[in-house]
Amino acid sequence: MKTTASSMFRNANDDRLARPPRPRYGVDAPSFPALLGAAGTACCLASGRWRRGRTATATAGAVLLAGTGVYLHTTLRGKVGIWERELDRAGLKGDELLLDLGCGRGTVLIAAAGRLPDGRAVGADLWSGTDQSGNRPETTLANAAAAGVADRVDVHTADMTALPFADDSFDVVTSALAIHNISSSEGQRRALDEAMRVLRPGGQLLIADFWFAARKYAAHLGRGSTLRPLGPGYWYGGPWLAVTLLRAVKER
Repeated sequence: MKTTASSMFRNANDDRLARPPRPRYGVDAPSFPALLGAAGTACCLASGRWRRGRTATATAGAVLLAGTGVYLHTTLRGKVGIWERELDRAGLKGDELLLDLGCGRGTVLIAAAGRLPDGRAVGADLWSGTDQSGNRPETTLANAAAAGVADRVDVHTADMTALPFADDSFDVVTSALAIHNISSSEGQRRALDEAMRVLRPGGQLLIADFWFAARKYAAHLGRGSTLRPLGPGYWYGGPWLAVTLLRAVKER
C-alpha cells in the first residue's frame, strides 16, 4: 500500500493526540536562565568583534551558556529524577499523609502521591510566577490528573510561616527550593518551626535547598538534622548553586 506524506503526517498527528498528557513542571525562576543565556550569547558575539580580550570574552560566553544548559537540565529533568530517588529512600509505607511546602506545579507533590496509594499528598503554596513559570493551583491539579494521582492530591493557598493545619497532622513534610524565597531569616525560621509543628512525632522532614541555606536551616533545627549534597543533577548553573538535602526526624 502506498504511503503519502500527508497520510504519514496525519498518522503522526493522531499518535500525538492519542498519547495521554504528561505533567509539565515549568522552569524555576525563569528570568534567571533567560538572563544567563542572554549574557552568554552577548559575550560570544562580542568576542568576534573585539581583538583585545577576545579569548577571555569567548571563554566567559561559553561558561555562561554551559551554565544555562546545566540550569535548564536541573529544572526540567535533574530535580525530578533526584526527588524520585529521595522519596524511595524515605521508606514510605504508602498510607502516609504528606505535606509539600511551596509545592509549585507539583514536582515533589506528585512524585510523593504516586507512592501513597492509601495516603494523601497535600501541597501548600502562594503561587508566585516569579519563583516558577506558570505557577497556579489549576496547573498543579492538572499535572496530578495527567500523572493519574488526582484522587490523592490536595492543594492549598497558604503561607509557610503560618500554616493552616493542626499540630502533629502529617507523617512527612517536604520542601524543594522554597524556603529560601522568604526574604527574612526570621521568616525562614518560622517556616521551619511551622514544618516541625505540623509534623507528627517520629515523622520526617525533607528539605532540598541551596547548600548555604540548608546549612542555616540545620543550625536552627539543631541536633538530629543531617545534610547531604544531591549532586550535579541538582545544580542551578554550577556548583556555586548546588542543592543540599536536609533531613530531620521529630522527636517522639
